[in-house]
Amino acid sequence: MRGRRSALEHLVDLPLFLLIFGVASVAMLVPALHGGTVRNIDTARMFFYSGVLGLIAFALVAIAHAGRRPRQGALGTLMSLFSTFVFLPAFLALPFYEGLGTTTFLNAYLEMVSAITTTGATLFQDPERLDTTLHLWRAQVGWMGGAVMWIAASAILAPLNLGGFEVTAQAEPGQRESLSSLVGRVDPRAQLLRVIRTLLPIYIGLTLLLWVLLLISGDRALVALCHAMSVMATSGISPVGGVEFSGSGITGEALALLFMFFALSRLTFSSDTVTATQGGLRSDPEFRLGLILIIGVPLVLFFRHWLGAFDVAGEDDLGKAARALWGSIFTVMSFLTTTGFASEHWVQTQAWSGLETPGLILMGLALIGGGVATTAGGVKLLRVFALYLNGLREMERLVHPSSVSRAGGDARRIQRNGAFIAWIFFMLFALTLAFLTVVLAICGVSFEDALVLSIAGLSTTGPLTTLAVESPIALAQLSPAAKAVFCAAMVLGRLETLAIIALLTPDLWRG
Repeated sequence: MRGRRSALEHLVDLPLFLLIFGVASVAMLVPALHGGTVRNIDTARMFFYSGVLGLIAFALVAIAHAGRRPRQGALGTLMSLFSTFVFLPAFLALPFYEGLGTTTFLNAYLEMVSAITTTGATLFQDPERLDTTLHLWRAQVGWMGGAVMWIAASAILAPLNLGGFEVTAQAEPGQRESLSSLVGRVDPRAQLLRVIRTLLPIYIGLTLLLWVLLLISGDRALVALCHAMSVMATSGISPVGGVEFSGSGITGEALALLFMFFALSRLTFSSDTVTATQGGLRSDPEFRLGLILIIGVPLVLFFRHWLGAFDVAGEDDLGKAARALWGSIFTVMSFLTTTGFASEHWVQTQAWSGLETPGLILMGLALIGGGVATTAGGVKLLRVFALYLNGLREMERLVHPSSVSRAGGDARRIQRNGAFIAWIFFMLFALTLAFLTVVLAICGVSFEDALVLSIAGLSTTGPLTTLAVESPIALAQLSPAAKAVFCAAMVLGRLETLAIIALLTPDLWRG
């Protein structure tokens, strides 16, 4: 037992990006085994060769680092995270490109960036274009990207007050603060190992549980596994085009919705970060704000049936009403958590509410996003809550200019300058959105499609490219420059602008 523990510690001593590269190489053996089982021999061979090649490269570099204890400061871990989303997809795209054989390497790279950032946008609108092994690889890469964010949130972003933690921390974003009372002054390698041992079994266990439940509900094994991984990673990747085409129906959607709650607040699965509260979920503002949106938006869509100025007499029956209400609840939950699955009854929801393409609602939900330190993207519920509290305080001062604010209740969760920092992030997000939209328009994309692509990338909600517009955006037909910009948008959305800016701060390079 002692030797095994030392072996794990030895692996963690390696550079973080190298460790992730090794895990990705081993992961390629899973689709290789699947391809051999279902007789996709050519695809299986490509994954096997790529995995072996990656393991050889990993072993050589690991041997070169043997006996060395490299310093892994804040810059090293953050750069490793950045490299995971920028450079690793080039390696992940090799077997996908060779296995498919009918696409360009740039398209394969974009597909892998979309998967590992849990965006879920795909260039292959027809699921039949890819064999089952390639579909499994897409879902598996998205699932691994979600695991990376689960672990990185506590081991990398929280100590640097990034990724939403800056709203509750007492130090500037990108700077370390004294967290001895929260996580202890431990070595970064020991901290990373502790987080992996704590969170990875939970992540794997929840995925397997959802897979079994979807199997029982009527989904085929591969479809259930891909959907289970996609829900946990909020990637929205599906081998059949979405949950509406699976065999589990409303039962499967209800199960998926239940597991999407893990993307609303980190307190649903862990209390290992500075976002934790003593009152649990009942006093967690992220969870409560998420519930308000999940209940409020569907009710607005539902009651618009009677408030809209159109003839609805033919659709006033309980069955259609229930299906329309459920379709709105599931889809709102899915896009709020940036998963991007649409209910099979979403079409009835649109007909019931009178909104044929409620793209603005879906884009707004995706922009808000889920909880801090979860696999969800977007601005994050905690930042929205901080701005909401600040708005209430400003309105109070309009009525009582001399009033004194007392930090109590939910306000205790937000630091003194939390709303200011949240506003800075929101403005950076808006400026980045405007810049990417203009650049995509310059690359030849129409303004509407450019706006949707920018929001889909920055919120890591790829299905917006098909559900938020009247006709799906054909990503494969974009120019190479537009594809590169979209890749950059997805990386920015996953890492967030503040983390990119933190990489440029002199203190990290000196420390």
